[in-house]
Amino acid sequence: MEEFINIEKSKTDIDMMPPLTWAYIGDCVYDLYIRTNLINKTNLNAHKLHIETIKYVKAQAQAEYLKKIYDKLTEQEKEIVRRGRNTQSHHLPKNASVQDYMYATAFEALIGYLYLTKQNKRIREILQINA
Repeated sequence: MEEFINIEKSKTDIDMMPPLTWAYIGDCVYDLYIRTNLINKTNLNAHKLHIETIKYVKAQAQAEYLKKIYDKLTEQEKEIVRRGRNTQSHHLPKNASVQDYMYATAFEALIGYLYLTKQNKRIREILQINA
């Protein structure tokens, strides 16, 4: 993906973005990671891939994963998580508790921030933590 995706924002610009912007892109990055991982490790058809993907990308699963890996994050990453968790989204989750939704947003914000700041190695490390 690095060949055709060029992030043109400076680190200062990225630091100033609202956490929901980080979460917006983090949601896509995490979803693509899960889908790619499932394709690499299974032989499921498209419908079953979708069903399996949902198990990982739903708010409750993301919230649980973040809580399990939290102690393995750097202080800067914990600050990004805090900002993501405390942001006001004005969106009522349909299939998750408000708390799970807040933690899922925090997780997505972390992944999005790391992606935007081109820390792909760290994203892989975080997503491969055996929590």
